[in-house]
Amino acid sequence: MQAVDRAISVLEILAREGDGGVSEVATELGVHKSTAFRLLNALERRGLVEQSQDRGRYRLGFGVVRLAGAVSGGLEITRRGRPVCERLAGELGETVNIAVAQARYAVNLDQVGGGCADWVGLLTPLHATSSGKVLLAHRTARRRAELMSRDMRRFTRNTITTGHQLAEHLETVQRRGYAVTVEEYEVGLNAVAAPVRDPEGNVFAALSASGPAHRLTETVLHERATTLIDGADEISDRLGFPG
Repeated sequence: MQAVDRAISVLEILAREGDGGVSEVATELGVHKSTAFRLLNALERRGLVEQSQDRGRYRLGFGVVRLAGAVSGGLEITRRGRPVCERLAGELGETVNIAVAQARYAVNLDQVGGGCADWVGLLTPLHATSSGKVLLAHRTARRRAELMSRDMRRFTRNTITTGHQLAEHLETVQRRGYAVTVEEYEVGLNAVAAPVRDPEGNVFAALSASGPAHRLTETVLHERATTLIDGADEISDRLGFPG
């Protein structure tokens, strides 16, 4: 039982911090580094954690969200948002996703449309995705500053990698009411996203449409924004946000 308790504690630490090294995990658990390493190694073999780009640092793996996916269909936002996603996917002819924030990432809870890879359960960077930008733009100023103070990985030549540039971009997101990414996470992939609000009016999710850059051009992204905003507002209404 102690091993199970420690393994769960490791997952909670990584969920809270976003990532962590063996020494950090060992300190949090109050165990020797070798014990922490064995726990992380066991969780990595089952896909529950994975090593980040910085070898020796771990973050939650796809397996965690896949397990969560077993209950995500029962989550209120996926249940109430699914009809909207299905309609938009048909209207736009693109892949539609609903994502929420998890630590320093956006995690996709639901997807409709098969034009892109299956994003459900994937942890994607806040600074390089349309959903992530929406979620980040509506965090508190302190939380945004904290997240932007960390290294922002470059995925393509279009990726925003400086806090100053991202801060300006997020101001635009707030002003427009939507976010776009133009080949910032993957070459050849563009996306647009709008905020979904809870009954208190807080932005807690993002509705996005993504597709090939040759079809979903930057001009088209802005043209589709109104449709995404309307769809996100409809989901918000379904969740009880009075508007």
